[in-house]
Amino acid sequence: MNDLDTLVQSAAEAFAAALTPADLENAKARFLGKSGSLTDLLKGMAALSPDDKKTRGAAINQAKQQVEAALTSRRQALADDELAQQLRAESLDVSLPGRRRGEGGLHPVSLTLERMEAIFGSMGFAVADGPEIETDWFNFTALNTPADHPARSMHDTFYVEGGHLLRTHTSPMQVRYAVQHVKRHADALARGERIPEIRVIAPGRTYRVDSDATHSPMFHQCEGLWIGEAVNFTDLKAVFADFFRNFFETDELDIRFRPSFFPFTEPSAEVDIAFASGPLKGRWLEVGGSGQVHPNVVRHFGLDPEKYIGFAFGLGPDRLTMLRYGVNDLRLFYEGDLRFLSQFQ
Repeated sequence: MNDLDTLVQSAAEAFAAALTPADLENAKARFLGKSGSLTDLLKGMAALSPDDKKTRGAAINQAKQQVEAALTSRRQALADDELAQQLRAESLDVSLPGRRRGEGGLHPVSLTLERMEAIFGSMGFAVADGPEIETDWFNFTALNTPADHPARSMHDTFYVEGGHLLRTHTSPMQVRYAVQHVKRHADALARGERIPEIRVIAPGRTYRVDSDATHSPMFHQCEGLWIGEAVNFTDLKAVFADFFRNFFETDELDIRFRPSFFPFTEPSAEVDIAFASGPLKGRWLEVGGSGQVHPNVVRHFGLDPEKYIGFAFGLGPDRLTMLRYGVNDLRLFYEGDLRFLSQFQ
């Protein structure tokens, strides 16, 4: 083995012993650096004859190529080892089941609203929707509550710019729906013909300045309206009996009406229910208001109150949700706590 073979072997052994890229660069400098072994051999060729330079130079270049090849091979081996270590550290066991994203669901109040719409729909009631920012006329005046009416003090109202307000109940939708219904049948009314009954519910968000365990500044209402030529309190009681027994899925409950006051109905009544069993057994619970639609409101519909009569009612979906699921604090529905909301999915 000549001196060049020995140098190539020494370089290969030095490169193989390098455990890090920094060690490898240090080993490279010993052989290929400015003061390295191969560089010194190239410098020593100056004293050789032209023929010896040619022969010696070719041999040194061949040895240099072998050293550089060993260097490249070791660099690649170190890079492969580093990548393998990184992959082992970041490895994923693809045989494990994936982490599924949790499935959402409807809010408990939304479940109640859907249930109410389905039950009233089975009784022939349409569902109306409308603006949450209302005019004073639809929210108060059309419902027999003019500007100087003391009943306005019952509503702690949020007023906004332009003379508008956040609706304090969904009864304005009853007016809007009835007015459109009358317009659609204006020709028949003009001829003195009988027009289809108005039978509609208006569920939705409402707003009042109020907040405690049983009240929220934003809450839900479901107002109902049934207007025809011979609609009376007997029909109202039948509607409530059918609704509550289907909603709570029990026939073991009683319904009672208590005299009350609402400006848009006369006479008016609060609606109470009492369960015959369960944790609320025997307790009368207020669940809504109702009454015969006031003649002034019927006129605002565009109908003759001497010919058309009916009733209106209002239910609190939030309250009904609390009763159905046994929740004692209304604020829980609006805090967004998934631990609470997930119980209803």
